[in-house]
Amino acid sequence: MVLFEFLVLESAQAGLSWLTVLRKREGYHAAFAEAGIGALLQDSSIVRNGQKIRAAVTNARQFLAVRREFGSFSAYQWRFVGDSPIGNTWCRGEDVPATSPQAHEFSRDLKRRGFSFMGPTICYAHIQACGMVNEHTTECFRHIQVAQ
Repeated sequence: MVLFEFLVLESAQAGLSWLTVLRKREGYHAAFAEAGIGALLQDSSIVRNGQKIRAAVTNARQFLAVRREFGSFSAYQWRFVGDSPIGNTWCRGEDVPATSPQAHEFSRDLKRRGFSFMGPTICYAHIQACGMVNEHTTECFRHIQVAQ
């Protein structure tokens, strides 16, 4: 369920700082035991945006459907990068794009499957978070470690 958590946090982050969302991470863990969307909208431990909350609930159902179809969500998502991490060679942080062709394809497929609030930028953040692309700049010590 870590991959679903990543999807929820990345969609919650849209328009907000990562620090804001990360401070609410534990709140998300507890919140989805709530009875319904009304209770979630009142829960200050999560981002109280109705569109994002409804998307998370819808996406949970779709996530489970994808998992049933492919055996795991991981098997499904790695298809978008050819089952192997993409190794980029960006020199500076400002060279790193906000999206990619793979993220656009991933987003289109998720939307076709009924997911919502999963645009290409959110999908690219997910691809990055899951290690499906090496976005460390070439001067970063982690670039070589991740590439290996």
